[in-house]
Amino acid sequence: MSATVLVLVEAVNDYLPILEHMGFTLIRAPSPALRAQAIAAHADQIDAVLTRGPLGFYAEEMAALPKLKIICVIGAGYEHVDLVAAKTHGLTVTNGAGVNASSVADHAMALLLALVRDIPRADASVRRGEWAKISRPTLSGKRLGILGLGAVGEAIAKRGSLGFDMSVSYHNRRPRADLPYAYCSSPLELAKASDFLVVATPGGAQTRHVIDAQVLAALGPEGFVVNIARASVVDTVALVEALQNQQIAGAALDVFDEEPQVPDALKALDNVVLTPHVAGLSPQASEATVRMVGNNLTAFFSGQPVLTPVAL
Repeated sequence: MSATVLVLVEAVNDYLPILEHMGFTLIRAPSPALRAQAIAAHADQIDAVLTRGPLGFYAEEMAALPKLKIICVIGAGYEHVDLVAAKTHGLTVTNGAGVNASSVADHAMALLLALVRDIPRADASVRRGEWAKISRPTLSGKRLGILGLGAVGEAIAKRGSLGFDMSVSYHNRRPRADLPYAYCSSPLELAKASDFLVVATPGGAQTRHVIDAQVLAALGPEGFVVNIARASVVDTVALVEALQNQQIAGAALDVFDEEPQVPDALKALDNVVLTPHVAGLSPQASEATVRMVGNNLTAFFSGQPVLTPVAL
């Protein structure tokens, strides 16, 4: 397969040879400076772009690449890919929806357990030579609310219901009749019905700050929030205020507004658990993600329908 791919992602480097073995030529540009240089130097060679949601790909970049035909996004989110511009330029856009769902769901449950059981502080106390024993809530029998019941949300729901005997409610763009969980008509209603609220919905303008001060207040002082989706879904200012004022019990976050910068106000709190956007990273997920990209590229350049198209 003779096509040249501009690779903007940095998290799956160990698996990029899969694409080379499939016959694709890669131009690696994992920083803003290298990205600009590559577009300027190789504009007449680039047939495809590999990016991820937070990195995106923009109208002016598409306009600068006359041979560009397809943009592949690893992961489900594509919030910073200019879909209007892609449609204008006649491009195809794909994503990796569902490929890393198991990894993300595992991480969501790990964050929830660490947060609710206060594992980080317990670990730190033992390392300091202390033996502080604090009674913490159990997960069993609690109410799990999931915002966004796509592949990731469904995997989280399965783990919560079957693994921890939790009742599951969810809010989605539309109810899912194929699953046995309780549908809530709004994020506010979902928060009222939840002890643990897990954010698993895509980012973008439609979901920006849907978890706001009102929703957090509805979750209540014994409620916990976990976000493994996109930081934009949660109003960070409102979240910090709710945590500082003990309006909610705690939060666990894998995503942040200005990565890799994390607000000092969050880092100063002892009722939060923070990880560096690693929920979707596992050897299995990374390999599957790159193979999905390769399969989409192979299908496209062979004149076949892509496997995971994004509607433009």
